[in-house]
Amino acid sequence: MIKLNETTGNPVNEFILMGITNRPELQGPLFVVFLLNYMATALGNLGLVILTSVDSHLQTPMYFFLQHLAFIDLGYSTAVGPKMLISFTVEKNTISFNGCGTQLFFFQIFITSEVFILSAMAYDRYVAICKPLLYMVIMSNVVCWMLVGISYLCSTIVSLLITIKLLKSSFCKSNILRHFYCDSLPLMSIICSDTSEVELIIMTFAAFSLVSSLLIIFISYLFILVAILRIKSSEGRYKAFSTCGSHLTGVVIFYGTLLFMYLQPHSSHSFDTDKMASVFYTLVIPMLNPLIYSLRNKEVKGALKRVFQKLI
Repeated sequence: MIKLNETTGNPVNEFILMGITNRPELQGPLFVVFLLNYMATALGNLGLVILTSVDSHLQTPMYFFLQHLAFIDLGYSTAVGPKMLISFTVEKNTISFNGCGTQLFFFQIFITSEVFILSAMAYDRYVAICKPLLYMVIMSNVVCWMLVGISYLCSTIVSLLITIKLLKSSFCKSNILRHFYCDSLPLMSIICSDTSEVELIIMTFAAFSLVSSLLIIFISYLFILVAILRIKSSEGRYKAFSTCGSHLTGVVIFYGTLLFMYLQPHSSHSFDTDKMASVFYTLVIPMLNPLIYSLRNKEVKGALKRVFQKLI
């Protein structure tokens, strides 16, 4: 698929990515840093996916959602990471028109799915703490798969719609993207045709997904807090809250970064600021999540010990 540039009449068959930095002396050190980052991300998230699949003690709804969270983190870091690493080794950092569309499509699927999975995990913690006797009935395998399936389905439909709308637009201003991967905002900045429709789609879905997921998380933790305060013993309150600590930490980091990036006033919007925020939520958060959910979790650490004992 090749898009014609309406100003020059030349086919736009590739985009030039500006990357993270244009300073040559930083290319080598940044390549090493982000290579180690991606290796840690891949190892940590793939390890969580395998561990929650093979260990019988982790076959519960909570770890079912954690498994999909790890898969999603691995997915969107892989959609961005390898191409970014290549950019540090080449003189001209380009991506084909179809490659850009593919990267945008998969990145949006995974990043949107994470929003829904985090809200499903909050609901899971609410049921576990507030309705413990009915936990396995409410959070049955069918319900868990429905929540995950709806997340993937909605994310795929919206991602496909946005990708098609963007790539059917006319890129007559430039083919240079001031970013290190193909994202909707940098692409819209070089479109000369009317972007009001795609902007409305992006803003509507972003607002719906963020507001609805944050509302689910807020209400779930409100009920959890009330339930914890009703527990008489301090040990019981600590034990109940500790089951939510990892998830709450992940939610604060992830949503804090997204809200910082997308709720900036338009007048102060900067692609350099966006790049720094994007580095954090596309490369740093996927690396941190396995640490957050494993180092603070006795069951995961116990599963790791059992796996190592079997290997030895």
